[in-house]
Amino acid sequence: MGTTNTLHPAAASGFAQQADAYARGRPDYPQAVLPWLGEQLGLQPAWQVLDLGAGTGKFSRYLLDSGAQVTALEPVAAMRAKLVSLPGLRVLDGTAEAIPLPDASLDAVFAATAFHWFATPAALAEIERVLRPGGWLVLLFNVRDESVDWVAAMSAIMQPYEGDTPRYRKGDWRKVFPAPGFSALQQVDFPYLHRGAPEQVIVDRVLSVSFIAALPDPERAKVHAALTELIATHPALAGQAEIALPYRTELYCCQRR
Repeated sequence: MGTTNTLHPAAASGFAQQADAYARGRPDYPQAVLPWLGEQLGLQPAWQVLDLGAGTGKFSRYLLDSGAQVTALEPVAAMRAKLVSLPGLRVLDGTAEAIPLPDASLDAVFAATAFHWFATPAALAEIERVLRPGGWLVLLFNVRDESVDWVAAMSAIMQPYEGDTPRYRKGDWRKVFPAPGFSALQQVDFPYLHRGAPEQVIVDRVLSVSFIAALPDPERAKVHAALTELIATHPALAGQAEIALPYRTELYCCQRR
């Protein structure tokens, strides 16, 4: 996300306005991720780890469950206000290009549904600085399964508003790899179902998207109305107290040389 004054306007405004919707509507991460990190990367209680661009702490909670010593770095004050309620979590204000931690002080840096905001050579150089040799950079993205027609319809409601906002789906984040000082990216995928009421899984999820949250009230109301209509009229959604939105959690990792 760069320094605080270079945050993309959609992030600076949208996330500040819709932190509550973000906390309600964003999916968590598959339970299988944590054992995988332990078995494949060696994540353990002795590790010092950073959740970079931690948001409201969706992934910080998982890291705390590992017993590791977890620091969360988040530049948006409204998001940090959600993080401070997590026991044992150290919360810092900062950005990917100016991490307020010493050289070689971390065993792993995690960016969960965040790396697309700060996928720059400068950010990677800073991540390399704070990682010990052999330390891990781990990127996670929750990707909606748009082969399901109502999920595709949900995405289509959002797409006209995205403009130049950095997004995972655009793929620009990949351009910084292979990265100097790091091994090649490895990838592993995990299936995940986000279960809940349609208002949470669909409406809150979309309203928490940065560029939707940053819209003027009348435009955001149009998006809300379109989502409500989708829920009311689609055969798989109408009248359902609970739905399951299918995701694929993509995990990418590389090691500091």
